[in-house]
Amino acid sequence: MANQVIGKRCAEMAAMTVFAGALLAMGFTAHAQQTGLQNAGIDATLLVQANGGDAASQVAVGESYQVGKGVPKDLQQAAAWYQKAADKKDIAGELHLAALYRDGGKGFARDMAQAAEWYRRAADQGEVEAQATMGTLYSMGQGVQVNYVEAYYWLDLAAAVKGPKQEMYAAHRQMMGEHITVDELDSAQERAAAWKAAHPR
Repeated sequence: MANQVIGKRCAEMAAMTVFAGALLAMGFTAHAQQTGLQNAGIDATLLVQANGGDAASQVAVGESYQVGKGVPKDLQQAAAWYQKAADKKDIAGELHLAALYRDGGKGFARDMAQAAEWYRRAADQGEVEAQATMGTLYSMGQGVQVNYVEAYYWLDLAAAVKGPKQEMYAAHRQMMGEHITVDELDSAQERAAAWKAAHPR
């Protein structure tokens, strides 16, 4: 009889331990959500570097939030981290932020005007893909007004750099040239020549 009582008490104690553990786990999860400890899934060293202002680390943290790697997927948080890097004129930050605004997603509204602005900033720094993208945006009126002169200008800059897409950029530039006057073409080419002279690549 005594053994039965002891066994019963042991079972009760075990059940209580499991129940208490579950409550603690639930409490910790709630506390983590309330205090922002969802960052715990991101490498601590990376977070220190990002919070210290390192642009590459800020982009990496943004990527984690964008795809939900180690943390809940949160496009607002991703944009905030990309913005930190982009504000330092970091090209990777600008491109990531531009793409996020271009595509949008759950909890983050698509904004082509903002996308164009950040692509422009990267393009101004000589990023070839961004320059080509600006040419496309101007040719289609996405985030900017349709302007074939601007489209020609940006595509001319992109086509000046050797790479796997150089011929495609040149072909698109040629198409834009068919929509503008001789004077407009001369103006766009002069602008492009001046930019190339000031930014040798």
